[in-house]
Amino acid sequence: MAKIGRPKKIKYQSPKGMHDILPEDQKYFQKVFDVCDKIAKFYGFGRIETPILERAELFTRGVGQNTDIVEKQMYILKTKGGDVLALRPEYTASVVRAFIERGMDALPKPVKLWYFGPCFRHEKPQAGRFRQFWHLGFEVLGERSSVIDAQIIQIFLNILKELKLKNLILQINSIGEPKCRAHYKKILAGFLKSALPGLCPDCKRRLKRNPLRVLDCKNEKCQRIIAQAPQIIDYLCKECRSHFKEVLEFLDVLGIPYRLNPYLVRGLDYYTNTVFEIFIAKSPAELDLNQGALVGGGRYDGLAKLLGGKDTPGCGAAAGVERIIGLMKQKEFKFPKERAPQIFLAQLGALAKQKALVLFEEFRKAKVPVYEAFSKDSLRAQLARANRLGVRYTLILGQKEALEEKIILRDMEKGTQKIQKLAKIVEIMKKKIKK
Repeated sequence: MAKIGRPKKIKYQSPKGMHDILPEDQKYFQKVFDVCDKIAKFYGFGRIETPILERAELFTRGVGQNTDIVEKQMYILKTKGGDVLALRPEYTASVVRAFIERGMDALPKPVKLWYFGPCFRHEKPQAGRFRQFWHLGFEVLGERSSVIDAQIIQIFLNILKELKLKNLILQINSIGEPKCRAHYKKILAGFLKSALPGLCPDCKRRLKRNPLRVLDCKNEKCQRIIAQAPQIIDYLCKECRSHFKEVLEFLDVLGIPYRLNPYLVRGLDYYTNTVFEIFIAKSPAELDLNQGALVGGGRYDGLAKLLGGKDTPGCGAAAGVERIIGLMKQKEFKFPKERAPQIFLAQLGALAKQKALVLFEEFRKAKVPVYEAFSKDSLRAQLARANRLGVRYTLILGQKEALEEKIILRDMEKGTQKIQKLAKIVEIMKKKIKK
């Protein structure tokens, strides 16, 4: 499709950080969706769609009061009835809320759900990052087994590979359970206080509220300090250490390479035990963390109980669709060539136009693709378009043919034409285009 020029003076524009998905980009979104749908069916996941608006408290409680999402990025509004709602900044809390509210706890475990839809975060727009963005994600509820962690990772690697993305790098860590994190937090806080002058303003604030958030900082100076910090894996309890060991063993069995990152914590408070991110590198040895992760996720065993449900383990991950599509375009993803229609339907006169409309619908029902130009009255203009499109056959329905229930079939390649019965033309054309 030709690019549409923008007028110099635009009165109305899309909100900052939000973008239109134009027809030429829809094929990429559809391709990503189709790959996810196929993989979801194979692994036994059912699709869920939650409301774009949720009670703001769902995220302040579930995601965490002191996270960047809640503190800086949520779009919050107050309804006329006094409800405080938020545009969905992520899916996991919404999915767990639906799991509790809709009685899915009574279903056989594990309950496997996936989603594909828009989320909203008020952050600085940049390449591949928008304020309205699309997320795809897979969540498993009701199973603590470490095999689920490995399978979630496998699913996302499969999706990315199906989309022809290479040089995928998995970073993984365990942040344990709250019971074994408490001691580590004290050790980490002590270390960070000794390096306080070198921390960025955000990290100085994070240190007071939750020192683990400092480990998620991307500031270069903070990263240098973090690289010297105590590692959480040294403070895991026996059960958490065993769980993580099993996850890594499953990855080894599946032949999935990984990099242990002892400072990976993810930016949300609900995570427990396994956390991971998947990046794409310029080469197998070159990883640029500044480009951001394609996929992020992990285990969240305490979230359901935190949101008022039963104690239900959970594990899942999500990926940014726009970031994936950006890479598909970079790598010049090749779509299967669609077979263009070989037939053009031309008409001349009011009665012919009416009969052509009916005939066009008959072709649709027969699954025979046909070009048309119903808005054009000039037969010359229609035939010129048929020539430009390079069709093999042109069907011409004039006033005389319409009255006689006939139609002209012109073979554009041979330069011959023949009059056919209108009632039989669909079957005739089906046979011709199959040759």
